[in-house]
Order: sequence, then structure tokens, then C-alpha cells
Amino acid sequence: MMGQANVFYRYFPEKIQPAIDRYQGESRRLLAVLDHQLKDHEYLAGEYSIADIANWTWARIHEWSGVSVDGLPHLQRWMAAIDARPAVQRGLQNPPSRSAGRTDAEKAEADRKFVEQARRIVETGRV
Repeated sequence: MMGQANVFYRYFPEKIQPAIDRYQGESRRLLAVLDHQLKDHEYLAGEYSIADIANWTWARIHEWSGVSVDGLPHLQRWMAAIDARPAVQRGLQNPPSRSAGRTDAEKAEADRKFVEQARRIVETGRV
């Protein structure tokens, strides 16, 4: 769902608000399901597992998808806990982050270029 939210919110050349709303809403609903599961558990399956890794990679990009995690305290706690893991931090830097050592303006420009490249892929099917 977040992948589709990304396509319609960030990359699709025309803004189709019903599609954006649909995929952002479904993404938010699924994040709420995770929040509910995390209410009584430190991690999704009890102990840290591939379930956490797979879901965290999507949950962590919620802002890029235009999806808020406000009001989801258990999800926010879980995301922060996973983000704080040393191995996760090492993984995020390999390959090096596009934003490492850049100013806010440089990060914004890098994001703009990334969106343009993705938009070309959506429109033409080619890089």
C-alpha cells in the first residue's frame, strides 16, 4: 500500500487525489494494525525478527508517503527502538545515505532529483 501511496503521492505526473487518499488511508490503517499489535509486545512477533525488519523498512518512510503516525505511540516506540539498533544504523549507511553530510537545501535538491527519476520510470518504464 505504501508503494502505491508513493507512486501517486510523489511520482505520478498528475495528482489523482482519490488514488492518493485511498493508498495513504490504507497505509495509515495498516500502521494502526501494527500499533495495536505492538501495544502488548515489544516486537511484532514477540522477539525481534524478520517481521520487524520487513515492516520497519516501510513504516520508517511514512513521511515520504505522506502518511502520519501521529496518535500511534506503540508504533512510534517500536520504530525508534529498531532505528536505535547498531546493526540497523550500519545497514542504513551501506550504501552511504544520500543525505549524509548535506545541508537541508542539498537534501531537498537530492530528493527532487530522486522524484524526477522515479517519475520518468513511472511514465516511460525506463530509467
